[in-house]
Amino acid sequence: MADAVARSESDLPIQQVYVAADLAGFDPDAALGAPGAYPFTRGVYPTMYTGKPWTMRQYAGFGTAKESNERYLQLVKAGTGGLSVAFDLPTQMGYDSDEAISSGEVGKVGVAVDSIDDMRVLFNGLPLDKISTSMTINAPGSTLLLLYQLVAAEQGISGDKLTGTIQNDVLKEYIARGTYIYPPAQSLRLISDIFAYCHKELPRWNTISISGYHMAEAGATPAQEIAFTLANAKEYVRAAIAAGLDVDDFAPRLSFFFVARTTLLEEVAKFRAARRIWARIMREEFGAKNPKSMMLRFHTQTAGVQLTAQQPEVNLVRVALQGLGAVLGGTQSLHTNSYDEAIALPTEKAARLALRTQQVIAYETDVCKTVDPFAGSYVIESMTDDLEAAIVELIQAVEDRGGAVRAIEQGFQKSEIERSAYRVALEIDNGERTVVGVNKYTIDVEEEYDPLRVDPAIESEQRERLAALRAERDNDAVKAALAAMQEAARGTDNVLYPMREALRLRATGGEVAHALREVWGVYVPQEFF
Repeated sequence: MADAVARSESDLPIQQVYVAADLAGFDPDAALGAPGAYPFTRGVYPTMYTGKPWTMRQYAGFGTAKESNERYLQLVKAGTGGLSVAFDLPTQMGYDSDEAISSGEVGKVGVAVDSIDDMRVLFNGLPLDKISTSMTINAPGSTLLLLYQLVAAEQGISGDKLTGTIQNDVLKEYIARGTYIYPPAQSLRLISDIFAYCHKELPRWNTISISGYHMAEAGATPAQEIAFTLANAKEYVRAAIAAGLDVDDFAPRLSFFFVARTTLLEEVAKFRAARRIWARIMREEFGAKNPKSMMLRFHTQTAGVQLTAQQPEVNLVRVALQGLGAVLGGTQSLHTNSYDEAIALPTEKAARLALRTQQVIAYETDVCKTVDPFAGSYVIESMTDDLEAAIVELIQAVEDRGGAVRAIEQGFQKSEIERSAYRVALEIDNGERTVVGVNKYTIDVEEEYDPLRVDPAIESEQRERLAALRAERDNDAVKAALAAMQEAARGTDNVLYPMREALRLRATGGEVAHALREVWGVYVPQEFF
């Protein structure tokens, strides 16, 4: 009986040996191009990390703005080059901390930010013109971006000095996460307004981070992760063009967000294939002329779904391998997970070790001494081609269903991801897939671990802060500003300008979201059987 053929995470065959014949007709110069040149297979910049390493971000946020601010100051002191803000669930869903629906969730999975008062505390003492800030926020992305801009302005920093990213990727929320607010059409309208606003007011800001990470966490294969992300990206580009924007005015500020798994070879190939496909889409389908419009620039986070609560210190090894894969694949910024995240919020020590992992890769290995180290590798180039074909086929399957929004409404992406997740779960359960410490190489007694916990008293503290805010502010002025925002939402004017004024007057994030709910409604998902 012949040996079974090994399969990749995307269920593509992996040969035991790759030889030159597997790349018959392969002309490296023609197929790959130079680093920093179309189709960007070898990286979006000519020198990549030989000039300077990627931006080292650490995703952090918990409890109150004051507690998170203390963690940010520690991370900056430890050498992080960029902050990545985690918001709590009420903030992500457009609710204030004092609403009944928020009870029990305030400050739990991220920091609670209800108003400009919280944003001031969150970034107190941090030089916003010198650090890059990524905010993992989607449906209320416009609100948090404007609060950040307002706080920077109070520090005397103009919008053209601010750098960073808002995730702002609502379509993947309908597929994989669920923190949506408005229906898809209205969400796309808001995103187009953000593109236009930032082009004028915040020219260095990345207006969207189109995310495959959360789809991967839900069970998407590498091919599905890239395909469904790029299909969503096409929908955003179409919406912006339909709103009257020129593709080369907004496309250079698009960015992406992917996962890095422990399957290092396929991950490297995945990133290279993604760049090549996106460059072709932007040039051939959307007629982009500016090379920056064709660059797929992306942030990477190591795979939280692959961390284990069993023997958590083994996660240090997993994260190091995942981070190395992201770097070899050419990421622009990287967050390395803390080894204790499968148990609780990361401790200060664990967060520092996660950052040190990146610093070891950057400064103690030789991967930053050359551009695209795996170029020309039989296995990498062959896997890149195989993944490219699989990704293109899946993108076409989405297009055949009318594009990303129509496919979402039909449940296509969600069902495909769930099928892949089920396959992996079965493989782990029956031992075909090894997870060290879980179904193999286990220990009888786990060491005790003292996790970081959020003080439940912060919910009452936030309620008190909100009560004081509403007592102190000019409520008539806030009401008038929110009404002006609603009027813009009913018409075609950019919603962000009246929204900014309302937030400056100390309107809360929940009040802004509720005002837009009154005009646009809310999304109610369909059930698929």
